Amino acid sequence: MPLRAPACWPPWVVIHLPHDAVTIPPAVRGQFVLDEVELAAEVGRMTDHCTQALFVPPAEAGGGVCAVRAAVSRLVVDVERFADDHDEPMAARGMGVIYTRTADGQALRRPLAPAEREALLAEHYRPHHARLEAAVASALSHHGRCLVIDAHSFPAKALPYEQADAGTPRPDICIGTDDFHTPPALAHAFVSAFAEAGWRVAVNQPFAGALVPASRYHRDIRVAAVMVEVNRGLYLDEAGTTPLAGFRDVARRVQRACARGALDWAGG
Repeated sequence: MPLRAPACWPPWVVIHLPHDAVTIPPAVRGQFVLDEVELAAEVGRMTDHCTQALFVPPAEAGGGVCAVRAAVSRLVVDVERFADDHDEPMAARGMGVIYTRTADGQALRRPLAPAEREALLAEHYRPHHARLEAAVASALSHHGRCLVIDAHSFPAKALPYEQADAGTPRPDICIGTDDFHTPPALAHAFVSAFAEAGWRVAVNQPFAGALVPASRYHRDIRVAAVMVEVNRGLYLDEAGTTPLAGFRDVARRVQRACARGALDWAGG
């Protein structure tokens, strides 16, 4: 069944793009123990390639939806993680806010001094979250509500760090939820919208959760969140990390499903 195309995105939506960037600033290149070929391969494995183009519509099509994108690769600083490794489950796998291990568990970085770690957070983590905080605060101020769409992709086959069976078939779309910030009706609206688009949809598989600003986390019910993860096999030549020929069609379907899910949840 063709997916209905909404006239525009709700003005209270914020799209969060934490893992789209590939930039590794020259100033931090020396922290990594991989050579150039190895580092490029790791960036290729761990980046949610093209998610900005996949999720964010052109202004003329989406009415200028707000998007907050991390400026550097997640290998530099992962803005999706808690800043304190004691709060971050992935830190046990060397993938806390500052990664120390690769996707297959090898050494990624030399040990950092506390001052180096603080410098990374000050330059890349905190400014990103300040931008996200500001975007959410603006939506609340103008509309009394906000929906954060946490936009990701995932590899067609599980990477070793996931500790999952690489041979297990994966869905086309994963909808991630948070117990506090994702009402059941919101999860249902997004599952339905992506299923209506013709895709196989799973909830919290292979990844779970949804991000909101720390100041609102489990405090402000006006801030809702849903994670949308797209299987890279739908749109990406994973060997070369370049978009497939049908990328634009996939992007239109993703954007329409996100907008439709938000509108249906809101009763629009």
